[in-house]
Amino acid sequence: MTIRLFLADDHAVVRDGLQLLLESQGDLTVVGLAANGREAVKHIQRLRPDVALLDIAMPELNGIEAAQQIGELCPETRVIILSMHATREHILRALQAGARGYLLKESAGAEVAAAVRAVVEGRRYLSQKIADAVVEEFAAGTRTPDPLNSLTPREREILQLVVEGKSSAEIAAALVLSPKTVDTYRSRLMQKLGLPDLPALVKFAIQHGLISLE
Repeated sequence: MTIRLFLADDHAVVRDGLQLLLESQGDLTVVGLAANGREAVKHIQRLRPDVALLDIAMPELNGIEAAQQIGELCPETRVIILSMHATREHILRALQAGARGYLLKESAGAEVAAAVRAVVEGRRYLSQKIADAVVEEFAAGTRTPDPLNSLTPREREILQLVVEGKSSAEIAAALVLSPKTVDTYRSRLMQKLGLPDLPALVKFAIQHGLISLE
């Protein structure tokens, strides 16, 4: 059986490298590529691949929010998150969003094919380094509340677009909302997070992996 894959990463060299690696396996084929999360959701909804590999830090819509939307729109597609972050917060947010696998980019080359086959068989797959870290943190009882859980999916979506420098008019056009509604969402999410201004919002987004400094 050929496993159909979709790759989403904002770095072309990563997409090309993963495609070459995966298609060298013989039973894996890449049916689509995307450079941001919003584009990925649109194409995955049309293509219905077996597995979607999503970078966590993508523009427009990050991998975790994209995973949640994919789960709602085409639940038959299993999602694997690719990330440079090995923190409990990122891992749990990804799993809560419906991801079936979580791979560190540093080990993705060796593990990605195994992860794809595991999730197709109905199992979860975590990079070994991640699995060890999660077990250790749970054993130590170090779980802390995730402030992003206080936001709705729409508020998290608008948060990312705001910190990427999009204007209210641009966000409204992308999400088919009015600029006034966008401003309301923006004020509400800043109030929920207890953040006074845009610089504080940008710092928060970087700390929680919604955007990167690359």
